[in-house]
Amino acid sequence: MELPKKVIDLMKKFTAAKAEIYVVGGAVRDMIIGREVYDWDFATNLTPEEMKKIFPKNSFCNNAFGTFSVVSGIDIYEITTYRTEKNYSDSRHPGKVEWGKTIEEDLKRRDFTINSMAMDTAGKIIDLFGGQEDIKNKIIRAVGEPDERFKEDALRMMRAVRLSAQLGFVIEENTFTSIQENASLLQKIAGERIREELFLILKSDHPGDGMIILKNSSILRELMPEMLLGVGMAQKGHHIYDVWKHNLETLNNCESADPLTRLAAFLHDIGKAKTIKEIGGENTFYNHEVIGSRMAVAIGKRLKLSNEELQKLFILVRWHMFTASELQTDKAIRRFIRNVTVSYLDDMIALRRGDRIGGGARESSWRWELFKKRLIEVQKQPFSIKDLKINGEDVMEILKIKPGRKVGEVLVKLFAEVEENPKLNEREVLLEKIKKYI
Repeated sequence: MELPKKVIDLMKKFTAAKAEIYVVGGAVRDMIIGREVYDWDFATNLTPEEMKKIFPKNSFCNNAFGTFSVVSGIDIYEITTYRTEKNYSDSRHPGKVEWGKTIEEDLKRRDFTINSMAMDTAGKIIDLFGGQEDIKNKIIRAVGEPDERFKEDALRMMRAVRLSAQLGFVIEENTFTSIQENASLLQKIAGERIREELFLILKSDHPGDGMIILKNSSILRELMPEMLLGVGMAQKGHHIYDVWKHNLETLNNCESADPLTRLAAFLHDIGKAKTIKEIGGENTFYNHEVIGSRMAVAIGKRLKLSNEELQKLFILVRWHMFTASELQTDKAIRRFIRNVTVSYLDDMIALRRGDRIGGGARESSWRWELFKKRLIEVQKQPFSIKDLKINGEDVMEILKIKPGRKVGEVLVKLFAEVEENPKLNEREVLLEKIKKYI
């Protein structure tokens, strides 16, 4: 394996100063696998103060644990001093961090064998824990004792699932058992950190597999236990899966690359467990989208989503139950667009497509294709008051009135007429119609 020239050039500045420098972590793993490396991380025996002498410009250190950053063009390289970590009292932060003397000391503190390798400038790999063998066998294994690694940093359990979903690797048995036994430690982890790992799982090629691992490892029980209520819950009609499996298949078939939209796809039927009623020997779920949207927002708040993200999550879950019929009026379709908002239309279509396939329906139909075309067409018509060919100033001038409620009332009534008959949206026609409100 050959390192890129820009990486070698950086490392040579250390070796020229008689210092040690290694590529470490995920970069080594990805080079072995053959994946493209986006983030290059390094470890060295130099302290941040010593590194600053080599890189007096275009560098900074704002990490109490010794991470030094070098800016080179559009790249930012993170270089960490060898270190050892002790006394993790809160399953998040080491109580004591000390500089290490060797790369071997540094590698021992890392999470998984596939992430605990180092590479020098010549491409030679230091592999103390069998990381290359585990890559060959597609296994994710904790370094040393799994319980110790997860009690040091509980987020490592989420990382194991994320790597499994991204790489298609299997979590080694003892490591997986330890995750099941320590999953409750995630309650100590900030929602932002959990969200970051969860979104990476959702962005993977097979996000549904990641959700299954989260469930079987007991992590999902800690993050969103509401989702487990759908396991084994039968549905009626065209549905071929229980609620849980349907949510997974909707997620897997959601074409959007946006992790928030994928989260909405996974949660879209979360309200069914709270609205289930048996009628005529079959389960029904009336208004599950209303209840489900509130439940989804509650989960979003636990994940520390922004207000804008919460709004999007709410809208996608709340309005996912829409019909695509050739009998719908343009007014009905415009009402649907207002509910969803133009900004989230593509996300809603992606979710609904996943919902259709995940329920056993065909990917498309002539009604579905017609509906998507009409969504585009109706937006070419007057869609709101601001699309009228007249405005409030015209109303005030013709009616000889000052700004006030009546101006708005007239505009609302004129828009209602135009909405029924878009051909009326001509300036001269509307100016004439204003006069009837004198």
